Amino acid sequence: MAVAALVPTAVAGWLVWQGMSGPDGDPSAASAAGAASSASAATTPAPAPSPSGTARDDDVPGGTSPAEPSAPAKPLAGKVVVIDPGHNPRNRDHTAEINEPVDIGTTSKECDTTGTSTNAGYAEAEFTLDVSHRLRDLLRKEGATVTFTHDNERPYGPCVDERARIGNKAKADAAISVHADGSAPGNRGFHVILPALVKGGGADTTAIVGPSRDLGEHIVGNFVRETGSAPANYLGKGTGLDVRADLGGLNLSTVPKVFIECGNMRDSSDAELLTDAEWRQKAAQGLADGIRGFLKK
Repeated sequence: MAVAALVPTAVAGWLVWQGMSGPDGDPSAASAAGAASSASAATTPAPAPSPSGTARDDDVPGGTSPAEPSAPAKPLAGKVVVIDPGHNPRNRDHTAEINEPVDIGTTSKECDTTGTSTNAGYAEAEFTLDVSHRLRDLLRKEGATVTFTHDNERPYGPCVDERARIGNKAKADAAISVHADGSAPGNRGFHVILPALVKGGGADTTAIVGPSRDLGEHIVGNFVRETGSAPANYLGKGTGLDVRADLGGLNLSTVPKVFIECGNMRDSSDAELLTDAEWRQKAAQGLADGIRGFLKK
């Protein structure tokens, strides 16, 4: 029994001696390696455990966690655009009210009109609201604050002088009045109406003539590109631009503003475009691109 007890003890002693030896059985090499390991352990503190078991910043290669990418700023953030849908679908039910004259600075003019329509009865007021809604959606996606002069929530109007005041009160960076023309058949294409230099009464367009022209020129180029429509063949000498001094919405504006006549509702070829929803979306895109180009120049 004494011999049997000694055998395991001897084996255990041999294994300890082997572990302390180097690769060639040299105990001094093992001692040196053990000393180096002990020294390293003494000088390198162990990392503290993460409070919740997740990786700490210094567990990530490079020493810090990767930062979350910030969302890019929208191109029209901080910009205010006022959209004036021409006319009101219910003006036709309030002819006495819309015929009342209002001051447009240099003279007086009726509060508003019913607008025109295609030969098949598609009303300009319906067209302008549709394009204006599409334009609003596009501008809001780019970060703009958009204000309407009306959204078919009123029994009639607003009158042309109030439409201008809405843009002024909003301190709009750009304002646009959306229309479609009612010219003679054969007159085709779109045009942008710019404010003339007007000073008199309550009107003074001195400060807005230049920027309004810039806005109009941006719109013309983009409208052509998006819709494929040509500038009007009956005014503007092919430029797509017309200057007028008889529109209260322009005369009374103190912010850059233009009107657009998107086509001639009384021409069958133009009417085919104006009544097509896909084309109206292209028209809204052309207007949005033009406004963005003006505001971001």
